[in-house]
Amino acid sequence: MSETGTEVGGVPVAALKRHAELSELVEDARWRYYVLDQPTASDAQFDEWFKELLALEEAHPSLQTPDSPTQKVGPPVSGDFAKVRHLARMESLDNAFDADDMTAWMARAERLAEGDPGPYLCELKIDGLAIALVYRDGRLERGATRGDGRTGDDVTANVRTIKGVPHRLKGEGVPSLVEVRGEVYIPVEDFKKLNEQLVEQGKAPFANPRNSAAGTLRQKDPRITAQRPLRMLVHGIGVWEGATEPRAQSEVYDRLREFGLPVSDLYKVLPGLDEINEFIEHYRVHRHDPAYEIDGVVVKVDDFRTQRELGSTSRAPRWAIAYKYPPEEVNTKLLDIQVGVGRTGRVTPYAVMEPVVVSGSTVERATLHNAAIVIKKGVLIGDTVVLRKAGDVIPEIVGPVVALRDGSEREFVMPTHCPECGTKLAYEKEGDADLRCPNARSCPAQIRERIYFAAGRRALDIDGLGYVAATALTQPLPPQQPVVRTEADLFDLTLEQLLPIKSVVRDQDTGLPKIDPKTGEPKVVSFFSNINGEPSANARLLIEELERAKQVPLAQALVALSIRHVGPPTARDLANEMRSIEAIMNASEEELAAVEGIGPKVAATIKEWFEVDWHREIIERWRAAGVLMEDEPAPEKGPQILEGLTFVVTGTLEGYTRDSASAAIAGQGGKVASSVSKKTSFLVAGENAGSKYDKAVSLGVPILDGAGFEVLLKEGPEAAARVAVPPEA
Repeated sequence: MSETGTEVGGVPVAALKRHAELSELVEDARWRYYVLDQPTASDAQFDEWFKELLALEEAHPSLQTPDSPTQKVGPPVSGDFAKVRHLARMESLDNAFDADDMTAWMARAERLAEGDPGPYLCELKIDGLAIALVYRDGRLERGATRGDGRTGDDVTANVRTIKGVPHRLKGEGVPSLVEVRGEVYIPVEDFKKLNEQLVEQGKAPFANPRNSAAGTLRQKDPRITAQRPLRMLVHGIGVWEGATEPRAQSEVYDRLREFGLPVSDLYKVLPGLDEINEFIEHYRVHRHDPAYEIDGVVVKVDDFRTQRELGSTSRAPRWAIAYKYPPEEVNTKLLDIQVGVGRTGRVTPYAVMEPVVVSGSTVERATLHNAAIVIKKGVLIGDTVVLRKAGDVIPEIVGPVVALRDGSEREFVMPTHCPECGTKLAYEKEGDADLRCPNARSCPAQIRERIYFAAGRRALDIDGLGYVAATALTQPLPPQQPVVRTEADLFDLTLEQLLPIKSVVRDQDTGLPKIDPKTGEPKVVSFFSNINGEPSANARLLIEELERAKQVPLAQALVALSIRHVGPPTARDLANEMRSIEAIMNASEEELAAVEGIGPKVAATIKEWFEVDWHREIIERWRAAGVLMEDEPAPEKGPQILEGLTFVVTGTLEGYTRDSASAAIAGQGGKVASSVSKKTSFLVAGENAGSKYDKAVSLGVPILDGAGFEVLLKEGPEAAARVAVPPEA
């Protein structure tokens, strides 16, 4: 071997050192993930290390030895269970991370098969624990974890406790010997309940559902395993003897299902790359629809003969690949837990974290909902926590990485007084989960949040009154006094009042001050004046928009008042029936409850709101400022051709907002619901319809696009049914 000062065997010393460092990191991460069930590195971090390791070995092939982590299926088996040899090697899968990777895999498969090896079976990649079950003469003989692919842990006693795993296969044509492979998992909702139980018992919670499943399956006492909600789905076979062997993966699933084994229905056999990519993209959007966690899609050549022709590398089959979605979970440090106050006075704990990128955006704060949730999640200030984006939108802390605790962590203590006005916090009634600040009239936080809400699209729809402006109006820097002390002041604003205002910028999600990274102090803005002290464009826009907002329909004005339980649908029902704010104020509870969609509980809340003096002052001041607060007399009803029918509106319809489409349906006697059920007459679906479209298809509900919706309104339901999308389309 030739050596120089900068190379060893032709490999740069820096590359050798980095390869050794990465190998150690990957091996340690695998051990903690697979054996200890206490991972300290996130999936994203592990993938990054592994990809870098592969790149180094591609650049310097001599680094790729049999001992390299890239050539191994998994870690050694643990020492707590008997060791068993698999009847056939359990391989891992190579990964694809984008469309180019999929195209490259397909090209290799076509080259090796000397033609198109399709069709292809696409299925969801369950984020669980791989396992192999051996059935001899139809009876469950053994269950073993994957281990290193050749030898695994014997967990038969625990497998026998898993609901849905048969102890004896049923039906005809059962092989004399069959080894099936699958994933053991805990459903997401059951995982949350399990963690809550562990915290209540003073035990450490699991970081995610995969670890909870692995930890449960490796319990030494099967009675503990039996008490936990483990499930399993089968996704392949290793050995099949003594019966006619299926010819394809999809045929195997049909046979295994007949034998009583749990097999997923969420797979498709597809002809080529375009259809595969569509399947991948569909579940990228609907990633959270299944009851269990998924982290990608597995694509397999369906035909077994072609699988054998393609063969395997030292660690993975060439006939299959796992397309992995960008990791939704990352690890970060929980620096603090603070609280914010909402427009109804609810006090919500928020996690303040070291900034981290998850699902494509930087996150540094996440809601913890209430004090009980903090306790249920088992998180301490100072913990390394697992963070995810729920539905790719809302940041959520899953739980703590207990293995990284060093003793410096501390419990969160819920404040006893409002952090913004000092009022003692209280529960509205016994058994409530949320503490509230009862100072609704003058709590700065509640006023800020209500003003911002009142300016929203479904209320007064005021451009120029976003969160920064709402903060500036309600909470300027001392010694200035707020120009908006309650909603009553809103329509009396003038340009002269706006000019001197300077305000602290606050986070829209938490209401907490934003910090300037350069100074370490809260960010301050002068929002309504320019550098010369003249009115800014924002100031002029706000005054113009306030004037326009005086003419909004009654329903929108009602929403702007922040009456509990009165959202857009309820406000519409009230406005359609009562026609003016005066009529609503003077109505009895019984009259309010008689309005369709209201009911006794909401009626009592509305009546109670209007009995408060300062609430009535808002109404009086708004009317004095010229806010209309009444609708024209109700027009005579046209033909009620949609009477007795129920509709759901979803997606983006050309020429309609969601509200105007709903109003058009209601105007012809139809009822608009929020969710699809067997009682739904039609789903009206625009672009980006999402999961409601899929639910309608599964229930056989007729679906109308924009053109079909126009047919419905002009010609009625019978004509619409003729142009509706059939469920199987």
